[in-house]
Amino acid sequence: MNGAESLLTTLTNNGISVCFANPGTSEMHFVAALDKVPGMRCVLCLFEGVASGAADGYARMTGKPACTLLHLGPGLGNALANIHNAKKGYTPMINIVGEHATYHVALDAPLASDIEGIATPVSHWVHTSSAAADIARDAAEAIRHAAGGRVATLMLPADVSWNDNPNGAEPAVAIARPRPISGGKIADAVVRLRNGKRTLIMIGGQLITADNGRDLSRIARRCGADIATDTFPARVARGAGTAVLPKLPYLAEAAIDYLQHYQQLILLGVSPPVAFFAYPGVPSTLAHEQCDTFVLADPDDDMDRVLADLKVAVGAEDEEPEICARQLPELGSGQLTADAVARSVARRLPDNAIVVDEALTCALPIELHLATAARHERLSQTGGSIGWGLPAAAGAAVACPERKVLALQADGSAMYTQQSLWTMARENLDVLIVIFNNRRYAILEFEFARTGAPGGKPGPKAASAFDIGNPDIDFVALAGSMGVQATRATTAEAFDEQLQTGLAACGPRLIEAIIQ
Repeated sequence: MNGAESLLTTLTNNGISVCFANPGTSEMHFVAALDKVPGMRCVLCLFEGVASGAADGYARMTGKPACTLLHLGPGLGNALANIHNAKKGYTPMINIVGEHATYHVALDAPLASDIEGIATPVSHWVHTSSAAADIARDAAEAIRHAAGGRVATLMLPADVSWNDNPNGAEPAVAIARPRPISGGKIADAVVRLRNGKRTLIMIGGQLITADNGRDLSRIARRCGADIATDTFPARVARGAGTAVLPKLPYLAEAAIDYLQHYQQLILLGVSPPVAFFAYPGVPSTLAHEQCDTFVLADPDDDMDRVLADLKVAVGAEDEEPEICARQLPELGSGQLTADAVARSVARRLPDNAIVVDEALTCALPIELHLATAARHERLSQTGGSIGWGLPAAAGAAVACPERKVLALQADGSAMYTQQSLWTMARENLDVLIVIFNNRRYAILEFEFARTGAPGGKPGPKAASAFDIGNPDIDFVALAGSMGVQATRATTAEAFDEQLQTGLAACGPRLIEAIIQ
């Protein structure tokens, strides 16, 4: 077999069965190998940022990496924003990046670039294969690195791909289990939980299951502590039957106010909280200086085991957790607002749905009303780089075809990766998209004043940088042009009717919600 075939076989031998691809000339032998190596599903994406975002959504829902196939340095560059989000969310990902043939690199052809230099800031492991005989072994090494919630980027020179690999493919590799926490760290946490100080236990990491939340609630109630997630947890169980688990506010001032009363923080899978941005006169570190911060577990530690051990250590096995009871809001009426959209979504959400949240300035009512809706899982944008929601929804739908995926999407960020709609239609993915269309970069208008920009309110030229309503984007026409059935709602009643229709249907659909 040639290098590309041995690479693909190594991936499938290790249960990696989906490739989100945007290939070019250098990757043609990898593409050809798709017809020779069984077991790999290739999902074509019309933009590399869709491929990387879809791989993120897929891996979050399966717990195993997808791979991307990208074309040289520029293709990798187009994918960087959502690789960044994956890295911040501790998502396992393997990027296969085509490279010029080894003998062609030195000629400085038009597409030549420092691919390793581009990959390094968003990857935990970066490597270029130098010979076909090495590519399967290098792929196995990429799999080892990615498996623990890391990003591995492997460069595949064209001649490494087309030359014969005498060593063949690699078998399934041994993957290290999540690290256990020492008894000493558990004991240190118990001392803190029993010292009488006001304590917040904050959890993050790759996944917060319903069982994690309930155990955390038991521990907190037993010890008189409070609990929260970080601001944008990668994947968390929400809705009726899950633990009451608030999240740290996004706004720095609100987060500082939220944390000011705590004398100590115990952190599980999350770093000490800092502001998303610097603001004049606002501290960048959100907890006050006298607050003791104790990191009990890192994101790649065994969170289930940590919580189980801590629950036993504090004697909370029989403690009743605080649970969200199912409670549905009244529907909105009249002119459509973000709150009315959230109310309808909360009332109509099916059990076991996957909610992909990139609603941005419209997200607050979603958090409020969905907390007591049907049981679901929420995916959040972990790295702050917008244009993640639509691709992640596509990847989640590939991963879980039996579950309804609901993408709650701001209009401005939707335009970063609107090519996702084409992939959803091509693959017939069961995704319902709600576009919150206020025809503004509302988050930037909001941040303009918060950063202390002169005047606090944008003048006409500055305001034009935030206005995406001239010309208006017609999401119904845009979706239709890519094969996705779409409707538009301007009232709460029309939206609720369209939402019910969309949730009852199979395949991709879009509702453009004109928000006032």
